[in-house]
Parts: sequence; structure tokens; C-alpha cells
Amino acid sequence: MARVKNGAVSKARHKKVLKQAKGYFGSKHRLYKTAKEQLMHSGQYAFRDRKQRKREFRKLWITRINAACRENGISYSRFIEGLTKAGVEVNRKMLSEIAIHDPKLFSEFVKVSKEGKEGKLSKNSEVNALEVTINNGSSTGKSKNVDNTKKKEVKEEKAVQGAEKSDYSKMTVAELKEVAASKSINVTGMKKAEIIEALEK
Repeated sequence: MARVKNGAVSKARHKKVLKQAKGYFGSKHRLYKTAKEQLMHSGQYAFRDRKQRKREFRKLWITRINAACRENGISYSRFIEGLTKAGVEVNRKMLSEIAIHDPKLFSEFVKVSKEGKEGKLSKNSEVNALEVTINNGSSTGKSKNVDNTKKKEVKEEKAVQGAEKSDYSKMTVAELKEVAASKSINVTGMKKAEIIEALEK
């Protein structure tokens, strides 16, 4: 029986590990055993800290928003409560950017929050769209309060109008099903040709 030698395979494996450990302190980038051990730990730390980073950024955003709120005579918790009651959906990242780059707009958000907290604004009432542009016109924040049912109705109307204007044969099956749903036509289990036939009736 021929003798099996694995020197080349082992060398390749060692090189791969040491390449990944490049730049580590001391023997952790020189010796295979310690390098492999350190790489295993590094992977665990990276996995943990990918989640930790999200928490740290959220803390930073909250700190920035709180500082801007205090300048406008309101606490962070009351500000968020008011926005929630007013139905304004802007995430904390955008609010912190607005607080830094556009304090006047942030004060508008504070007004909306105070009105929402007092009950002057609710989720069903409409709020004028607030927009902010930061760094050469890139949009960072919007606040719109439109009822979800209204949004759905608008989408359905657009789908119907689009279907009337365009040819059914050029549409995808998913688009055809949306049009059928808006016309309350059941097309379950039908093929494309059958759906088109049912829509054209």
C-alpha cells in the first residue's frame, strides 16, 4: 500500500489560518496553534458585536435627540410619546440627523409632538409633510400621517388605472392578480391566459 503524505495539505491549511491572523499581536500571527485559537475567539467577538453595535448606535441617537429636546423644553420620553400619539413614523436615526443638521425642522417635530400629546393630533388626522435635506440634497427625514386604509385604496385605484391603460398580456402574473383582487375576481389556481380572459370579461 502506498504511503499517504499530507504535508502539502497541512501547509496550505496553516497558511490560510496565518493569513487570516495577519496583524494580530505577538505569536497570534506567527504560530499556527495560537493563531487558530485567536481566530475562533475573534469570530465569536465579531458575531456578538455586530448585534452590540446596533444597541450602541441607538443609545447615541437617543442621546442626541434628548439633547435637542431639552433645548426645545421637552424631555425625550414625552417627545417620543407625542410623536407616537400623532402617528408620526420617523426613526431615531433620522431624528438625530435632523437634530444636528436642521434644528428649525426639529422644533417643528417638537410642536407636532406637543400637539399629539395634548390630543390635538391623532393617527387619523393629517399632518403636512415635513422634509429635510442633508449633504447636497439627499433626503433624510419625512413625516407623513395618512391612514393605512387610504394608502391601500390609492394603491388599488392606481393598479386598476394602470391595468385599463396597459395591455394585460404585457403584465406579470402577480400584477394581474392585484388587478383581479381590486376588481374582486377570484383567480386562484388560474394560469396567466385564464386570468387575462377573466379580467377582459
